[in-house]
Amino acid sequence: MKRPPQVIVVGTLNVDYIWQVPVLPQPGQTIIADAAERQFGGKGANQAVAVARQGFPVTLVGAVGNDADGQRYREHLLHEGVAAEFVTSVAGAATGAAHVYVDPRGENLIVVNRGANAQLDATVVARVVQPGDVMLLQLECALPAAVAALRFAALQGARSVLNASPVNRNFPWGRQAIEAVVVNQHECREIFAQEPLRLERLSYVERGALLAERKIGHLIVTQGSSPTLHFSAAAVARVPTYPVEPRDTVGAGDTFAGALAGSLAAGVDWPAALWRANVAAALSTLGLGAQAAMPRRAEVDAVGPRPD
Repeated sequence: MKRPPQVIVVGTLNVDYIWQVPVLPQPGQTIIADAAERQFGGKGANQAVAVARQGFPVTLVGAVGNDADGQRYREHLLHEGVAAEFVTSVAGAATGAAHVYVDPRGENLIVVNRGANAQLDATVVARVVQPGDVMLLQLECALPAAVAALRFAALQGARSVLNASPVNRNFPWGRQAIEAVVVNQHECREIFAQEPLRLERLSYVERGALLAERKIGHLIVTQGSSPTLHFSAAAVARVPTYPVEPRDTVGAGDTFAGALAGSLAAGVDWPAALWRANVAAALSTLGLGAQAAMPRRAEVDAVGPRPD
């Protein structure tokens, strides 16, 4: 039965161990943590929660271990309003885990163990995605699963948003059309071998060729507190960020991607969708952790429309 468009997030689920440290550790260095806590994370689940907290319907496709962490994660997703019937339990595998180190400036260092995430079944996408949906994907899952998910989404007539993070140099750009790619400035340099500001200076023809070569409709580059850049064949736009004093940047990128995908699924135009994503990401840096700090829709609404 046809239903209203929603966001289908395909990606990872991890249990995060967050360590507050005076400085980020260097090779061979032992650091004494100031505090530690355990939270739910993983880029897929993070982005699904970000969508749900903005009030948009969302289904998560992923995998957890057949263990206590996996069961607790399912209960958590239901509590957050994320549909989890397509999160499979993998026998004999542990639920994914990540160790996150955060310094007093809010910078972070992350180490991930995939666990059950390595067995994510992308064929599920063909059963859950419908025309008009927005499929949101990251590259924290296995590359074959990510590529297959994009293919299935296209076959079903869904829109695709790829948060190409972490960067995988083996990703087959140009094999499958992608409506929007979201990266930060560091990932932009790795993928396109150019600074974001250099991309701004490209001519109409050069910019169109760069996007067409990789079959990208829209390229979104976040730049921390600097304006977010929106590249398309038609134009380049700068979207202002919402000024805050960040406490912890963990999960800000996932908040941005989730808020953007939710707005697009709801029919919001690009300028307004990017502004809402910027506001949501900024507000998420005021708390600690990824999902725990993600703002609700009312908090983003309270900021108001994009300033002229």
